[in-house]
Amino acid sequence: MPIGFRILERKRSAPADIVAKYAKLPVANVSDSMARLTAGGDRLRKMHRDGSLAGPALTVKARPGDNLMLHKAIDMAQPGDVIVCDAGGDVTNSLMGELMLAYAIKRGVAGFILNGAIRDVDNFVSTNLPVWAAGVTHRGPYKDGPGEINVPIAIDGMVIEPGDLIVADSDGVLCVPFDQLDDVYDKTVAKQDAETRQMAAIEAGTNDRAWVDAALRRLGCEFPG
Repeated sequence: MPIGFRILERKRSAPADIVAKYAKLPVANVSDSMARLTAGGDRLRKMHRDGSLAGPALTVKARPGDNLMLHKAIDMAQPGDVIVCDAGGDVTNSLMGELMLAYAIKRGVAGFILNGAIRDVDNFVSTNLPVWAAGVTHRGPYKDGPGEINVPIAIDGMVIEPGDLIVADSDGVLCVPFDQLDDVYDKTVAKQDAETRQMAAIEAGTNDRAWVDAALRRLGCEFPG
């Protein structure tokens, strides 16, 4: 099978019960629980009105400005899938517009992460399917290939394997590796609980700020007087 023009099977997928639990967590806290080293980059911005996203990745690698394999991925998608397409970040030509969006909704696609552009942006806003993309342009796509489906891809250094969990909200996009789903979830819940306690302390006026001066002294900061 030729590298660069192939369609593979997805061997595993983030389970629905895990997806539902992650859907309740802020992406920033999940990110903190992954050592703050992974992100889809600040170019990926939401193109819908509001709402977050969680679901297993159906990955697409496409030539910039070409959406042939993206069309095929929508045909292949299972309900709840997040289609993640790396098209090199080029925004000269759009990868999809309102017709593909309508078809994807009919197929039960949970959302899109597109390292490329969209068009018909007003329809994306009004329809409100969760979509993150790198830009907007009225110029339409080509349909010549090549491309790949269900292969590892990377967006701004964030590696996405088929079936990994994608989470996204107003703060951006994050991939949680399949093999680390339980561990990252447990760490994120622990962080959530700690932040809840800290917020309560702030409201009560009992928040301990001694750590700030302690950190400054440890780092050698000079204090007045």
